[in-house]
Amino acid sequence: MPRTDHDDLDLLKSAGAEAARIALTYFRREPQVWLKDGGSPVSEADIAVDTRLASILRAARPDYGWLSEETGDDAERLDRARVFVIDPIDGTRGFLEGSTEWTVSLAVVENGRPVAAVLVGPALSVTYSAVRGAGAFRDGKRLQASATTDIGGARFASPRRYARAIERETGIPTPSRFVSSLAHRIALVAAGEIDVAIARPDARDWDLAAADLLVQEAGARLTDMNGGDLRYNRAETAHPTLIATTPELFGQVADLVRTIHGQYQAGAPGQQDGGDERRDGETRTAAPSSGVWRGT
Repeated sequence: MPRTDHDDLDLLKSAGAEAARIALTYFRREPQVWLKDGGSPVSEADIAVDTRLASILRAARPDYGWLSEETGDDAERLDRARVFVIDPIDGTRGFLEGSTEWTVSLAVVENGRPVAAVLVGPALSVTYSAVRGAGAFRDGKRLQASATTDIGGARFASPRRYARAIERETGIPTPSRFVSSLAHRIALVAAGEIDVAIARPDARDWDLAAADLLVQEAGARLTDMNGGDLRYNRAETAHPTLIATTPELFGQVADLVRTIHGQYQAGAPGQQDGGDERRDGETRTAAPSSGVWRGT
């Protein structure tokens, strides 16, 4: 009998629960940490979760491709109809600092788009899930994106400069929240708790695929600056500046981002963020290092 998207969702849920159990055994217990070639940290928790997820998912679906942040890339995935796209711990720096806002991100991608997704927040005791065409859920409760239609006063999860620009223009207080897990940041748009999430350039497939399906199924979208859908499982896994919001807010947000980026490129004064320009999925303080991690 052919597998369905719901079959894959059940598998992701089971694997995600096991991944959460493993990750929590390392949480706030000072796991060993290395620095990757690009300078971001990876811990023994990331590797343990990645190894366990690979053993569960690849055994269950040997015909699926595999793309994970902590596994060396294999071009064979490009020839597979379906691919697992995995981030064992999204928000590793937050995890290492003891923040609860880190997640395990799991998705199945078919023909470049996610069709089943699970996002687990182990320290938050929360699980998001979605299947294409069947809605998005958090702990069994259906999600609906915000009905906000005016960018003035909208709730942001992004570098502070965007919210500050709105405050300067409208005089309306504009909340801006930092979330160490980019996937969770986007999921909060799906949950209607955030109106706008912005991802700086170089976010990767594994940061985005699960959250992308969540926002889509909740009535919002994750797009590039031109409003185009993202494509996954390509040779290049990096993405440009991205916006997660509702269709009603997208044009206003895109105009704001273009304006702010233009000001930065021109070196306009008074546009500094006071240290909030961090890589997505990372927090301010670097974790201790005991070497360099170059993947498996």
